[in-house]
Amino acid sequence: MEFDNDNYSSHISQQFNDELEQIRTQLLTMGGVVERQVHDAIESLLVGDAELAEQSRRVDKQINDMELMIDEQCTTIIARRQPAASDLRLIISVSKAVSDLERMGDEAAKICRHAIELVEEGDSPRGYQEVRHIGTLVRDMVKNVLTAFARNDTELAYRVAKQDKSVDQEYRTAMRSLVTYMMEDPRAISSVLNVIWVLRSLERIGDHARNMAEHLIYLVSGTDVRHQSLKQIKKAVQDDIDNR
Repeated sequence: MEFDNDNYSSHISQQFNDELEQIRTQLLTMGGVVERQVHDAIESLLVGDAELAEQSRRVDKQINDMELMIDEQCTTIIARRQPAASDLRLIISVSKAVSDLERMGDEAAKICRHAIELVEEGDSPRGYQEVRHIGTLVRDMVKNVLTAFARNDTELAYRVAKQDKSVDQEYRTAMRSLVTYMMEDPRAISSVLNVIWVLRSLERIGDHARNMAEHLIYLVSGTDVRHQSLKQIKKAVQDDIDNR
């Protein structure tokens, strides 16, 4: 029987494409779990729901397991397929994005822990308005960066990076306000410190969302935009659009 090399190569190629699509799909699935965890963590604090906080905190193990599984698949694909060019960029970008998602989960779990402590203290300290505002911005970033990955949308990824600047500004303003409040009323220090740590976790989730946006821009355009200014990132995105 004659061996059909073309069909064999086509079969291998299709298998490879399926494997790449699978890790991409699993990244988005993991992203959905993290997005829900971040939402529930913030909500548990704002409404004083310790049970919701505990449920959300337990999700962290699931997220850790998903990270390990996807990383193992990425390593296996690299070892077996020896990918190059855009295929290799996809695997690298997915692996890095998964790491950022796992760290978002860690920060969400921290928010849950502080939410439980605040419920036990029975107070509604200053800073909840800031948590609501910054939390809304950060949840929007997480949602948008996952949408950008689903659509290979570098323009949306750039907007996520731009949103991070707004989160940083709001965070600094909130911190100044809360530190001043604690100086004026030392009795509030314990509860307000919990809110400060929550805001810190939200700011870090925003940082990880920006990192994911940068990974997506690298995946699509081939340009590494880490540690670059918003102006430079915008130029890289525009250059990629112009060259299509």
